[in-house]
Amino acid sequence: MSESDIILELKGITKIFPGVKALNKVHFQLRRGEVHALMGENGAGKSTFIKVITGVHQPEEGQIILNGKEVKFKTPRDASALGIAAVYQHPTTYPELSVAENIFMGHEIMKGAFIQWNEMNAQAQKLLERLHSNFKPTDEMGTLSVAQQQMVEIAKALSTGAKIIILDEPTAALTKNESEELYTIVDQLRDEGVSIIFISHRMEDMYRLATRVTVFRDSQYIGTYDVDKITTADLIKAMVGREIADMYPKPKVDISKDVLFKIDNFSKTGYFKNVTLEVHAGEIVGLTGLVGAGRTETIEAVCGITKPDTGKVYLEGKEVNIRKPKDAMDAGIILLPEDRQKQGLILDWGLGRNVTLPIQDEMAHSGFNDEPKERELAKKYLEDVDTKAVTIFDKASSLSGGNQQKVVVAKALAQKNMKVVIMDEPTKGVDVGAKAEIYAIMGELAQKGYGIILISSEMPETLGMSDRIYIMCKGRVTGCLDISEATQERILELAMEKSDNNQEAGK
Repeated sequence: MSESDIILELKGITKIFPGVKALNKVHFQLRRGEVHALMGENGAGKSTFIKVITGVHQPEEGQIILNGKEVKFKTPRDASALGIAAVYQHPTTYPELSVAENIFMGHEIMKGAFIQWNEMNAQAQKLLERLHSNFKPTDEMGTLSVAQQQMVEIAKALSTGAKIIILDEPTAALTKNESEELYTIVDQLRDEGVSIIFISHRMEDMYRLATRVTVFRDSQYIGTYDVDKITTADLIKAMVGREIADMYPKPKVDISKDVLFKIDNFSKTGYFKNVTLEVHAGEIVGLTGLVGAGRTETIEAVCGITKPDTGKVYLEGKEVNIRKPKDAMDAGIILLPEDRQKQGLILDWGLGRNVTLPIQDEMAHSGFNDEPKERELAKKYLEDVDTKAVTIFDKASSLSGGNQQKVVVAKALAQKNMKVVIMDEPTKGVDVGAKAEIYAIMGELAQKGYGIILISSEMPETLGMSDRIYIMCKGRVTGCLDISEATQERILELAMEKSDNNQEAGK
């Protein structure tokens, strides 16, 4: 590789925040027209690294070399002016404005003091056509899907003349089909000579797109590897600093013959119909299907978050009347929601108070909280799930995604009457090390006799952890497979059944 092939190089970058060395002499090289993956556990320093490249943070030490010349970015505008742009996992858009307004926000096409609306819409249309989009520059941003909003963010980057685009966890919230569309766009940009840094926890993203991968661990540079020459096991070891002998540590459990939990004939017009499933004590039951199949909607109705048209819930053979979420919790049915930040945690609260939130009644005596007891319980449950934090008073917002998920699990464990645990996408946006730890917790819960429902879009996870798997398509259960007969191919067949087959399966 010649020096002329390198468009961006960072040497010995160190960034220090009060009490924390977020980056410690890290290195990185990006070639022209290359898709380069950046991987590491949550908290490895990837986000800080992006902000150094884009001028949000200025490093204490190190060099940034762009097109062979050292540069210093004092603001994000400096980086943008030299052709560097970032598209973040959660698009920072203005939902009430049009697509064109979002694309040209901050660099509108002006003539004197007036915005040239026709020209701006025309330029936005050209950018959208370049990305093969199916929406208009005049559409309101808030009406678009997450995938379409990401496309607008990419168009915005291109509108500034970006030659280097950083994509931060772009597939985390996308369906399989939407991910494939994004892959096509990335391939096209690469072929046009754009250099892309692709940050992801998903191995399939890296293998599909990247030629090289750089790994950070504990704020340090570990190495850069050719994707076609490093094994998955070696890559995981580089990221977590140890071998993970069994990614899916599912212990042998004597599953009870008696049904612990059953939902019977759940229906809600427009969302799901005739959904029935059973869980035995000590059993992990997978619930899968394509995004939009109705899995989360069904479970939310079961837990009293929404109201179904029909359906009954049975726990230990007795019908349970659930009208609101507290009824489900009181019965021992605990939901770990898909969106941990919006539904699972109060981000501005400390970890301890988040953990004990569902059991505040137990903590209260004569109108006052028993704070020593509350701290003791919170500390115990956070330690049980190996949450990495300084104190129980740390805000939930300060933790990585994997550790936030552990706090949600600790919150569930604090509820002593727990019998059934429903985990909705428990490892979404979580690094490989934290995934293995969450799977281990799941296995321990099964060993203790809890019934577990695992809602997941990740096929390896579903196959690796489940005893039985229910598959949904268009709001109906289209099949239930024992793990001994389940394969990716069979699950996909059931997840993509035609509507006439669904009618038959739902009877």
